[in-house]
Amino acid sequence: MQDGQPASDSSHDGKGQPTLREAALFGLCPQCGNRTLFSGWVSFDSRCRACGLDFTRFNVGDGPAAFLTLIVGAILVGLAGWLAVAVAPPWWVHVILWLPLGLALTLGGLRLSKAALLWSEYRQKAGEAGR
Repeated sequence: MQDGQPASDSSHDGKGQPTLREAALFGLCPQCGNRTLFSGWVSFDSRCRACGLDFTRFNVGDGPAAFLTLIVGAILVGLAGWLAVAVAPPWWVHVILWLPLGLALTLGGLRLSKAALLWSEYRQKAGEAGR
């Protein structure tokens, strides 16, 4: 803490607004940089607890989920096909490998992409037509 500057409870370095990478990786508010973007693993909080930015005004929608389903599905099918041809393991090996990996990639990717889209909407001052 320096000359009258308040101590910050986040890992953000206090340089102002976070970059896209910081906001996506750590779930940082695009306005103040505090870790207040998510209330759950992939669900946004209604507003920032530090600066009061209303997250409900941003419309991230289901776009990230659709793209991630296709991308993660293609990766997993390719890997599973390669493993089946190269090693020919029993079916339960595929279940043990691909279910947790698919879940982890999908949830992790959703968190990153939703945070990145919200950050982008904030930076571009995007909004619904007529507002």
